[in-house]
Amino acid sequence: MAQHSTHPGGASRVRRRALLGAAVLAVLVALAGLAAYLTREGRSPSDTPAPPPSSPTASSSTAAPSGPHTRPRALPVPPKTHDPITYGKAAAAALWSYDTRAYSQPDLRKALRGWLTKESKYADPASVDQAVPSPVLWKEMAANKQVATAKINEGHFPHAFTQALQDDPGAITQAYVYAVTVSGKQSISWKGSPAGGAESRSTTLAVQCRPDHPCALVGVMPSVAP
Repeated sequence: MAQHSTHPGGASRVRRRALLGAAVLAVLVALAGLAAYLTREGRSPSDTPAPPPSSPTASSSTAAPSGPHTRPRALPVPPKTHDPITYGKAAAAALWSYDTRAYSQPDLRKALRGWLTKESKYADPASVDQAVPSPVLWKEMAANKQVATAKINEGHFPHAFTQALQDDPGAITQAYVYAVTVSGKQSISWKGSPAGGAESRSTTLAVQCRPDHPCALVGVMPSVAP
C-alpha cells in the first residue's frame, strides 16, 4: 500500500511498475518509453486492431446503486470474457467500487488481486493495491459506512496502442497484453449523506487476453493514455 512506500520493499514495487511498463512496451513495438507512449499526440480515425475477438464498442455499464441504506455489495468477481474492452471496463468498475459495510480492507485487496493474470512476469499487484484505501483510511470510512459505486461510460484502446498494432499486428502475440482506457464516474455515499457526491474518473489498464484463456488484469498504468 502507498503508506509503506518508504520501506525497503518500495524499491521492489518500483521495479514491478517498471516490469508492467516493459510488458506493455513489448506489445507496443519498441516505443521509446512508457511516458512517450502515454503522451503521444495526434489522432486518426478509430481502427480496431485485428487481435480482439469481439467488437470493442463503448457501451454503458453501471454498478448497481448503493448507499448506507441499501443491501451490502458482494466482493468484485472478474468476468469470463475474451474481449479486452469488456474486461477493462469491468476491472475499472471493480477498482472504483467498495462497500465498507460488507467486507474488510484486506478482503477487498485480496479480491482485486484475484483479477490479476497468473503470469507473474506480467502481473503488477502493487498498482492494484494502490487503488484500495489504506487500512487506516478504511477504518475511518467504515465508521461512516462509506460506499462507492462506479458508472462506466466508455472504454477504448488508446490511439498510440492501435497505431502500434497497425504498424506491427504480430507484436501482440508475445504477451497478448492490451492497453485499455476507461472513463466513468465514481459515486460515494455515507451515513447521513445517502446522496453523497460523484466525480469523473479515468484510467488506463493493461489487460491480458490470450486466445486460449479468459482475460485477466495485468495492472493499472501510472498515467491515462488518450
